[in-house]
Amino acid sequence: MSFSIRLTKEEKFLAESYAKLHSLSLGEAFKKALFEKIEDEYDITVANDAYQEYVENPKTYSHEEVKEILGL
Repeated sequence: MSFSIRLTKEEKFLAESYAKLHSLSLGEAFKKALFEKIEDEYDITVANDAYQEYVENPKTYSHEEVKEILGL
């Protein structure tokens, strides 16, 4: 799949500089940035869900309790 993006001169310069700094093609740089953004947003969602679960049930466990629960 391919697509095109319209950039201003400043945006193009910044994107090309980033790609060059990381020894990537411009396409690879955009792909890397896109998937890093997706991963960051996923991580934030998972963290928020885990925090909400903790707020609703603030029970914590010691290392020994976790080992016992997991049968280790």
